Amino acid sequence: MDAYVEQAGLGDILHKIRNSERISREDGIRLYQSPHLLAVGYLANIVRERQNGDNAYFIYNQHINYSNICTNLCKFCAFGKDKDSAQAYEMSREEVGRKVRERLNEPISEIHMVGGIHPDLPFSYYTDILKEIKAIRPEVHIQAFTCVEIDHLAKLAGKPVGQTLEILREAGLGSIPGGGAEVFSPRIRQLTCEKKLSGEGWLEVAKIAHRLGLKTNATMLYGHIETVEERIDHLTALREAQDETNGFLAFIPLAFHPKNTQLSELGRTSGMDDLKNLAVARCFLDNFPHIKAYWVMIGPKMAQVALSFGADDVDGTVKEEIITHMAGAETEQAMSIDELARLIKEAGRTPVQRGTLYDVIKSY
Repeated sequence: MDAYVEQAGLGDILHKIRNSERISREDGIRLYQSPHLLAVGYLANIVRERQNGDNAYFIYNQHINYSNICTNLCKFCAFGKDKDSAQAYEMSREEVGRKVRERLNEPISEIHMVGGIHPDLPFSYYTDILKEIKAIRPEVHIQAFTCVEIDHLAKLAGKPVGQTLEILREAGLGSIPGGGAEVFSPRIRQLTCEKKLSGEGWLEVAKIAHRLGLKTNATMLYGHIETVEERIDHLTALREAQDETNGFLAFIPLAFHPKNTQLSELGRTSGMDDLKNLAVARCFLDNFPHIKAYWVMIGPKMAQVALSFGADDVDGTVKEEIITHMAGAETEQAMSIDELARLIKEAGRTPVQRGTLYDVIKSY
């Protein structure tokens, strides 16, 4: 296989990866532009197996989207609605609690909770729903509120981001999901989400969280109007932030779903693009412990293949995913532990059920 990589013109990058040397921005662009997907995947698999062996992680989690009312209304989003929309909704503290109680018989270790940038809900609403979840499931890890939401909550609280995070942690927050990063490029943000927190702002919130000991994830929304160079610049910013704070758990490339968005004329991502984004990320983000192939977005079959293209995590049981499905996702809204373990085993990997912070719950 090394000879094939050499023939593909990627021998110098292979040499760097074999010697655990950092690849450059130009190397990353070449990997994206290479038509030799198997060669790029082979390089990513070297890094993947060096870091995580044959392990492929998943989690027993539950998603709760507390409200889709949002002032940002990004062009690539089918989830966010104006508060006057017939499709707008918000959950009360009691309704969030009911969602948690409905699944008390299941061994859920994480509740993943995000929503829109709501114009009217007070700061106390957010601390109250955290406390409500913890009152019902004291042992559960709550991964909630993207960096964009945290910035909004700090403004609501009238406090700096760090103090706001301390208050949220006291109420039950355990870690922060990776959403809202989109593509950091100012050009992309101006064209698609001009009201949203800037890329620099997103990174600053993440770094503040890391300095407080809160772990976060990171994402990139690909497959819309971004260039390869803008993707690599996004990954570079994440790599530099991780060098500084070492607080990112996983990177999750998110495939753009155009249906019901303001960019609905664009097509879906291809399998080549899905695998390429995972593989390039694994090669480039040498300081990220995990790369996640989110099965909800790319489908279970592609997630299986991704486990040989740099990914070592497929996310989890999920239990009612709304955001991607409103944008036309045709995947299931939940998957059982047995199904996830079978998919991973079929891909030749070892299924490992994990907690949010990658503590091992059970290895199959």
